[in-house]
Amino acid sequence: MSATEPVRNKHQVRTLIEYYLKLGRFRNHCLVVMSVCTALRISDLLRLRWDDVYDFERGRVRESIVLTEKKTGKTKIVALNKDAVRALARYASKVAVRNGFLIENKRTGKAISRVQAYRIIRAAAKALRLPCRVSCHSLRKTFGYHAWKNGVSPAVIMEIYNHSSLAVTRRYLGVTQDDQNAVYLALNFSA
Repeated sequence: MSATEPVRNKHQVRTLIEYYLKLGRFRNHCLVVMSVCTALRISDLLRLRWDDVYDFERGRVRESIVLTEKKTGKTKIVALNKDAVRALARYASKVAVRNGFLIENKRTGKAISRVQAYRIIRAAAKALRLPCRVSCHSLRKTFGYHAWKNGVSPAVIMEIYNHSSLAVTRRYLGVTQDDQNAVYLALNFSA
């Protein structure tokens, strides 16, 4: 299991999401938002094309994306939340090209590499002085951690991640002793 961790602090997640937006770097902003909001593996995210996320006939971002996961070979439907739709719409207004890669290297016309995606995410985390090790994979973990904190069943998160067992998902969520203590302290049975 990777040494990366989810970004547990919601304010830090929001700051990370807004970092490239404030710099006017819409591709990088879209990369971060889609990583956090879809829980896709970076290999699947980088394979997305504009046709997958944008309906050119209607001139709007799709409500969901359908893809075949590279690692599992399973078909997956991912609903796009408001943050993802906004980031995609903002980015589409600048560069949307039918059949072009969503996270494209402008020089080659191909998707950026996994290494470049890592550099983009690490640069933002470093600039924001985030206290945990942040990578592409930790943004996928961030999705699950915050879903769990918002009351989503670990079994549902396991399905979203396409994990083979609940034990894998539990390790993935990075549940800390502080998280466990909060549960103990929240349960009171006296009147």
